[in-house]
Amino acid sequence: MAKIEQKKPIVEEIANNVKDAQSVILVNYSGLTVEQDTILRKELREAGILYKVYKNTMMNLAFKGTACESLSEHLHGTNAVAISADDATAPARILDKFAKQYPALELIAGVVEGNYNDQAGIQALASIPSREELLGKLLGSIQSPISNFARVLNQIAEAGGADAAQEAPAAE
Repeated sequence: MAKIEQKKPIVEEIANNVKDAQSVILVNYSGLTVEQDTILRKELREAGILYKVYKNTMMNLAFKGTACESLSEHLHGTNAVAISADDATAPARILDKFAKQYPALELIAGVVEGNYNDQAGIQALASIPSREELLGKLLGSIQSPISNFARVLNQIAEAGGADAAQEAPAAE
């Protein structure tokens, strides 16, 4: 009975973290050195992503009844979970970049905005630019026609100004 009582807070912690999460990514971290794991944890922490290693049985209990329940079939071996409450694609981007640099890290599966994604799906999500990059591209696209129009008007004004300057002395 005492062991069950000790596990309840951990299961509740996991369940609370995944309940409102934008994305939950499951990775196999076996083979990473302590130094590599420290680098990964630091990068994820700076991006506001919770990265933790829990026992598979604890994650399995916490995932029941949530959108992450489909991840339960992958809970074997050495797993860690990356959870983001804000940015849906950030964990996938960071983990995929890190997995390319250190092949010992393996992306397993994930749930992004309530939709299950296998390893290929997570890697596809990793190629999506961040929200800030997309907004920057949109702003650039919106500003481009206005800037071009202003540039053309400026060239017309300069050309018209030069003609007017040449014609003024001739008119005298």
